[in-house]
Amino acid sequence: MKKHILIAGVFMALAACQQLPQQSPEIAVNKFSDTTLQQIYTLQDERNTTELLPFLHHNKPKYRTEAAIAFASVQDTLAVSDLLALLSDTTTAVRKAAAYALGQIGHSKSESSIINHMAHEGKPEVQAELLEALGKLATQTGAEYLANYNATNPTSLAGQAWGLYRAGLRQQYTPKGVEQAVKLLSSVRPYEARLAAAHFLARTPRLDLTPYRQPLLTAATSDAAPEVRMAVTQALGKVKSSDKPQFLSNIAQSDTDYRVRLSAIRAMSGSEFSEIKPAIFAALQDKNINTAVAAAEFIQANPKGIEVEPLLQLLPQIQDARVRSGIIWVMLRNSQPQNRSLFNNRYKQQYQNARTPYEKAYLLKALSGDIENYSYIAEQMFAAEQPIIATTGMDALITMRQQSDFPRRLEADFADIFKRAVGSGDVALVGMAAAAIRDPKLNLRSQYKDYSFLTQAQQKLQLPRDMETNIELQRTLDYLGGKRESITPENPFTHPIDWALVKKIPEGQQVLLKTDKGTIVLQLFVEDAPGSVANFVELAQKNFFDNLYFHRVVPNFVVQGGDKRGDGWGSSDYSIRSEFAPLHYREGYVGMASAGKDTESNQWFITHSPAPHLDGKYTIFAKVIDGMDVVHQLEVGDKILELSLK
Repeated sequence: MKKHILIAGVFMALAACQQLPQQSPEIAVNKFSDTTLQQIYTLQDERNTTELLPFLHHNKPKYRTEAAIAFASVQDTLAVSDLLALLSDTTTAVRKAAAYALGQIGHSKSESSIINHMAHEGKPEVQAELLEALGKLATQTGAEYLANYNATNPTSLAGQAWGLYRAGLRQQYTPKGVEQAVKLLSSVRPYEARLAAAHFLARTPRLDLTPYRQPLLTAATSDAAPEVRMAVTQALGKVKSSDKPQFLSNIAQSDTDYRVRLSAIRAMSGSEFSEIKPAIFAALQDKNINTAVAAAEFIQANPKGIEVEPLLQLLPQIQDARVRSGIIWVMLRNSQPQNRSLFNNRYKQQYQNARTPYEKAYLLKALSGDIENYSYIAEQMFAAEQPIIATTGMDALITMRQQSDFPRRLEADFADIFKRAVGSGDVALVGMAAAAIRDPKLNLRSQYKDYSFLTQAQQKLQLPRDMETNIELQRTLDYLGGKRESITPENPFTHPIDWALVKKIPEGQQVLLKTDKGTIVLQLFVEDAPGSVANFVELAQKNFFDNLYFHRVVPNFVVQGGDKRGDGWGSSDYSIRSEFAPLHYREGYVGMASAGKDTESNQWFITHSPAPHLDGKYTIFAKVIDGMDVVHQLEVGDKILELSLK
């Protein structure tokens, strides 16, 4: 009887199977269903030049392109000759990728070849990539070529402007190049060219832009793009003019974009405070918190001539702990001794009663406005249970030690504090103190009879988790040992790409990032940075980021999160590789934080505005597609409530 039932069951199962739809083959959700591409990216991840080089000569242009881009991350000079040969490839995408990789490698021997290829290259997109690559490795010869190049289309014109910018970052520029950049600010020029020219003028060191006051002022007040206005406004700081305080004050109080107002505040450095006081006080109360924070940082950096009483009257109207900290710091710095004692007691009491670690941290930093508070700050730093308080305390002590009027009577006390910090075992205190000890301006060499305490601290580190601290210690040991150049320790390769996970992540995968201030939607770039995206997704699936804080916000630059310590020194027990693709940091792009190439793990940041100086140095793995208004409101101490795949 049981056998009949079994046979009947078998027939029923077979019939049911016949009614099921046919199983379709696995659908590729991104390009890594291609095993050859997977192999190329694995070799990139392993930094395996020997096995990667043959792919530059593959018969399929798709693989030649991907192999060239891979060398933008590997950055091995052994690939230069092969990449130069690819500049003559018949496929446009291959030539463009080779140009990008050559720029990333940055070897000067590529300079003449790139210039020679420009004479024969007819595709605007390749011309632009070659020009920008030239800027990354240019000598004075390359800088002159970029200044005199005659672009015949908008794309190559933008490439020329970005080339000028890249060369300028390396202090390779000519007077003709500066003049060309100013001309590119004209409203008739394309946005890309104007943006690059503005950043060239803003970020190239030691430029005197006084002769170009009027065209800069015109661009800063009338350009349609706030990203251009903010950079040009920053460049106005390099103009020597009696009316500079006035026109910067006007920009700071009138522009509709907080990032431009903020740039105007920063550009006021060197001005008499009496001339900019209304603009600064308005900025301290700006409706955007980033402008207010920037103003507080400005008065800390430029406290001369700031009266205490107006700040004391303003303080009750300021609610943000970070802004209040800057104001209190200046009050302590500039007040009379009898008032300073009163202020110290008041703000020490507020420190004890503060509700959150971040509030306590900023009050501790505020107290560093009075040098006599150093022992109190050190005491609180070593006793702190929350890392952010200890790290901020150390930052405050280092800032105190760096002041030009630091009293020599306290040199030994501060040297003892730094030595104790190195021996504390806390990765942040160790790393920060080590960096301070090698600061040549502080002249701490003579304060220590031997440096064995640094070696002992280094031996206790856990790598790769503590690589940032290891780098700081090694640099300090090399400096104290008289080495001219310090070799940065390399991170061991411990975390290969999880291809099983990568192949499950759709191209354009979205992420919901819920914060105190609202929801942000990210789009992941799995095809450009598979290792970084897989790592981010894996952590998100483990709820790693939930309930962490945004521990770092640099106004008009980045907001940063992903650190369990909450102070920027927290890493994982592994590291992943840097992945550099021909992408550019614009507003709302998401990158991996690092302490140097191939040291990324769990921290990431979102940009407030274009940050081209980060291009090719920090992995881009996502961008904001909704909620940028929330990003611009985020403050230090705001919480990541939840991060999940959409």
